[in-house]
Amino acid sequence: MSVTSEATTTWQGSLVEGSGSVAPASGIGTFPVDWKSRSEGGESTTTPEELIAAAHSSCFSMALSNALAQAGTPAESIRTTASVTFVPGTGVTGSHLNVSAVVPGLGDEQFAELAEGAKTGCPISQALAGVEITLEATLG
Repeated sequence: MSVTSEATTTWQGSLVEGSGSVAPASGIGTFPVDWKSRSEGGESTTTPEELIAAAHSSCFSMALSNALAQAGTPAESIRTTASVTFVPGTGVTGSHLNVSAVVPGLGDEQFAELAEGAKTGCPISQALAGVEITLEATLG
């Protein structure tokens, strides 16, 4: 069974002066987008890279949760932040995953190994294969 996810963006104006909004088909909201926030940063407007970071952090967390459960050491909690870097004129240059988890009965070395496997096996990591993906993994 396959699942197709959708989002629709509406844009008005030129790249620099224009703006738009993106709405996931799930109906969870509509989010403003513009070039200024994408190229200079901003707090009230999302960016394509922030949406990639959301996808990467959630996908990795699911992959790690599955790997931990399969190893017989299910996590009590997992917190993952993905930081996706965008350079105007170059594009997306990398994604850094920073994960902290509470996993009873698991040592640092095995956790690092399972986290690395989750990073490699996560479908979003695979979709981002053209950029560097780095990982910091700590037990909390």
